[in-house]
Amino acid sequence: MQKLKQLLADSRLFFVVWCMVAAFGTYFCMYAFRKPFNAGTYDGYELWGIHYKTVLIVAQVFGYMLSKFIGIKVISELKSTSRSKLIIGLILFAEAALLLFGLTPFPYNFFFLFLNGLPLGMIWGIVFSYLEGRRFTEILAIGLSISLIVSSGILKTIYFDVKEWFPAISEFWLPFVIGLLFMPLFFLFVWMLSVVPAPGKEDMIARSPRLPMTNEDKRNVFRNYGFGIIAFIILYTFLATLRDFRDNFAVEIWNEVDPTWNKNVFTQTEAIVSVIVLLVIGSLSVIRNNLKGFWAVMGIITIGFSISALATFLFQLHKISAFWWMMLIGTGLFLAYMPLQIALFERMIAYFRIKANAGFFVYMCDSIGYLGSVVLMLYKEFFMKELNWSLVLIKFTYLQTIVAALLLVATSVFFYRVAKKKRLTTGEAFSS
Repeated sequence: MQKLKQLLADSRLFFVVWCMVAAFGTYFCMYAFRKPFNAGTYDGYELWGIHYKTVLIVAQVFGYMLSKFIGIKVISELKSTSRSKLIIGLILFAEAALLLFGLTPFPYNFFFLFLNGLPLGMIWGIVFSYLEGRRFTEILAIGLSISLIVSSGILKTIYFDVKEWFPAISEFWLPFVIGLLFMPLFFLFVWMLSVVPAPGKEDMIARSPRLPMTNEDKRNVFRNYGFGIIAFIILYTFLATLRDFRDNFAVEIWNEVDPTWNKNVFTQTEAIVSVIVLLVIGSLSVIRNNLKGFWAVMGIITIGFSISALATFLFQLHKISAFWWMMLIGTGLFLAYMPLQIALFERMIAYFRIKANAGFFVYMCDSIGYLGSVVLMLYKEFFMKELNWSLVLIKFTYLQTIVAALLLVATSVFFYRVAKKKRLTTGEAFSS
């Protein structure tokens, strides 16, 4: 163990690869406890006049959303000594809920998907706490980014494979079985995270120390950057809502836009998306200057929104196929979503030397974002019953683009003025 820690301290390449693999593996395994159930269709099941799959998704997302609200406090105040125990306890709780989901008969088992989502929303913050505040955080977080993009598609494919291998297992038991299969891998990757050394002096100089926050620290953040943070929360809400909708109802959307689709399409589209996003996020680490990095992230977010809107417009004109539409809309969503989640707050904290951690900002965004996801699903179920899933995706993409254009202009003006004030106050050179 001592030799391993020494190697992590001495070899930058080994350290980067180790962190990427550990973050990717841990978060990928988390999705094995969260996502496989939504590959099922639950045909013939309804509750309160609502398709049972929608009930299940809303129940889990509601628990996941509540977890994000809880995480605003838990993750922002989390101490490094508590991380490993907390993440293992959360996953064991989630798997126990899946066991009860299988054991409890319809229509009472939806409650256990709420309990399943309740601990899982805090996993991202724990994993990212091992990576943030380092000179190469964007590169280290590539593994986390990839797992977020590809895991759902791969796990849907695994779901269909397990269903073929064990046809006697019902849709209500498959989520527990798949979670059980991934449990040993989860423990391995958590151990890998647990041996990652803390940020060094050079990291703290380049990106500022990341410490547990007090209530006064949180109030100071809103006093100084409140407008910009609220605007980012709104942007993030649209992205999280649309990303979650596209993912949760991917099977239904594909059934509408291309009845000949096969199960491998999930892995194919998300693999392409992950490569593109990987290259973009990785390139951000080349930008050492934190203010320039901040503006680069803002530019990437703008491009992401534009790609989603343009791809949707071309699909409606029948200029591109369903495959290219689903792939490009995913690319645009993740090009905006992932840099905002991983790099934007990282650079903002580093440049303005804010006493905060990225988990605090991301969990505020996530909590409202998943609330938006629940609202959209319920709105579709009650007020847009006659619309198909793909048309909801199209309409919401256009709405998202209009709102994003207005907010991106407003936040750019706001942070330009804040940065200018910082230069005048500190005597910092304009080029920095």
